[in-house]
Amino acid sequence: MKFLTRCFVLGFLLLFVRVPEAAPAGEGGLDEIVKQVEKRYDVPGFTSDFHQISTIKAMDIADEATGKMSVRKPEMMRWEYEKPEHQIIITNAERLWIYRPQDNQVIVGKAPAFFAGGKGAGFLADIKVLRRKFDISVAPSDADQFHVLKLVPIEKTIDVERILLYVSKATYTVQRVVTYNTYGDETLIDLVNSRFDQVPDPSLFTFTIPEGTDVVTMDE
Repeated sequence: MKFLTRCFVLGFLLLFVRVPEAAPAGEGGLDEIVKQVEKRYDVPGFTSDFHQISTIKAMDIADEATGKMSVRKPEMMRWEYEKPEHQIIITNAERLWIYRPQDNQVIVGKAPAFFAGGKGAGFLADIKVLRRKFDISVAPSDADQFHVLKLVPIEKTIDVERILLYVSKATYTVQRVVTYNTYGDETLIDLVNSRFDQVPDPSLFTFTIPEGTDVVTMDE
């Protein structure tokens, strides 16, 4: 599960990415897609199930995880892993907690170092970040049910290379996020059964450290 934690942080940081040039979208293309995505996520909050596959290319290691994601504005996120091991990752836009019950350990740190300003999946909590932080283009795709967006970070980072964002043509929900770093490592996250009709309770985005739990402070 520590491998999954590393891949979560790495994979979600990978959402600042750079991609090759692509042909511009035709009439009613890119701008309309982005507008519809912004409209879909212009909500106080939502929840989704997720399936994650993380791969480290050099070591030929891949791991899978499933769980539930909850998002609430502004920039509050909760990722609750159910399999293969229980784990909770929470940010309230200021603090970050990574709780591993099986290790009796919680890692604490500052959320902005990982999630603010569009880093990680933070763009789902503030969809306007897409236009502010990325150069966006439409990627060629054979997937009839998806628009595929390529995002180029305006502010380049050392540890990331590119992202592909799969958007449903029917609902304009984000269905898949695939990120790559410069080493060819890949993190694929499928978002399933996204629900926009109920706003997650604010209590989900804070964490009370259980008595007796080992506390590790993340480098900030």
